[in-house]
Amino acid sequence: MANGDFSELFKSCMPLFIALGDEVRLTIIEVLARTDSFQTEGLAYMGNQTAVRGMNVNEITDRTSLSRPAISHHLKILKEAGLVSARQEGTANYYFLTFGESTKKLCTLGQYLQNYMDPVQIIYGESGNR
Repeated sequence: MANGDFSELFKSCMPLFIALGDEVRLTIIEVLARTDSFQTEGLAYMGNQTAVRGMNVNEITDRTSLSRPAISHHLKILKEAGLVSARQEGTANYYFLTFGESTKKLCTLGQYLQNYMDPVQIIYGESGNR
């Protein structure tokens, strides 16, 4: 991977780092995960059912100590990072986890960094001392 490719990949992962770098957003992810609301490879699931229900802002608010506006703000950041999607039912939005593409990006970045670090570890050893 060329330096420019790495730079682009790293930049594309920045929204993920921002989204995952906040305890409140991690709490929201945990709440959604506990409801078994997730989407994988274009198919939505909820437990053993084939359609994901997700959770609306009020349901997430009930399970956290946050206000509705705060939940909405954090859900927006999670959506922009590709970690959460929503489906609309009437006037309500139901949010669910969508890790597919985000996970691929992070894995690709991790693989690149591992490949970069392997020769460095051979030269300097695990401790980094020469």
